[in-house]
Amino acid sequence: MKSFEKLLLENKAWAEEKKSVDPEFFVELAKSQTPEFLWIGCSDSRVPAEIIVNAKPGEIFIHRNIANQMIETDFNCLSVLQYAVDVLHIKHIIVCGHYNCGGIKAALEKQNADLVITNKWLMHIKDVYRFHKEAIDALPTEKQRVDLMVELNILEQVKTLSHTSIIQKAWHYHQRPVIHGWVYGLSDGLLKPLVTLYPDTVIDPIYKYDF
Repeated sequence: MKSFEKLLLENKAWAEEKKSVDPEFFVELAKSQTPEFLWIGCSDSRVPAEIIVNAKPGEIFIHRNIANQMIETDFNCLSVLQYAVDVLHIKHIIVCGHYNCGGIKAALEKQNADLVITNKWLMHIKDVYRFHKEAIDALPTEKQRVDLMVELNILEQVKTLSHTSIIQKAWHYHQRPVIHGWVYGLSDGLLKPLVTLYPDTVIDPIYKYDF
C-alpha cells in the first residue's frame, strides 16, 4: 500500500467512526463554522493545532506558515486575519511557535543560495535577531539561543498583529479579540503562555490608527 492510499483509508475510517458515534456530526458541521479562536502557527508537521489542544473540527480557524510569522505585506495572512476578525468575529488570536524550530535555526545562519524564496521569508526573523543580537549571542549554547529566538519571534508577531488596522479597528469598536503568544514544547507536548494583549493595550503612537 502506498503512503497516500493509507491516508485515504484512514480518512474513511475516521469518518465512519464519527458517524457511528453521532450520525448528524457531518450534517451539523457542514452548516456553518463559528470558531472562537484564530491560530497562527508554524507549518512544522509536529505541531498540529487541533491535536495538541484536543479541539474538535470547527473550533479553531487556522493559518500556518514557516516560523508562525505575521508579516504586514503578506496578503495571505492578512486576508485570513480579516476574515477571522470581521466575518467570523473570533474572540482570541493565538500566535503559537515551538522550540527547536527549523525556520528559526535557518534564520540564525547564513542565507542558503538554493533557497532564494525561503530566504526572503526568513529575513523578517533575521531582523528580530538583529534587534536582540547582544542578548542572544551572550547565551552559551545553540539550544538556548534558538529557544530565546523562538520566544522573541512570537512576541514580535504578537506586536505586529496589534499594529494592523484590522486589529485596532476591532479593538476600538468591538473590544475584541484578545491576542495570545504561546510556545509549544516538542519534548513534552506542553504549551507555555508568553504574552497576552487585551483590547485596551497601549500601542506605540507611531503604529496607531485614528478611528
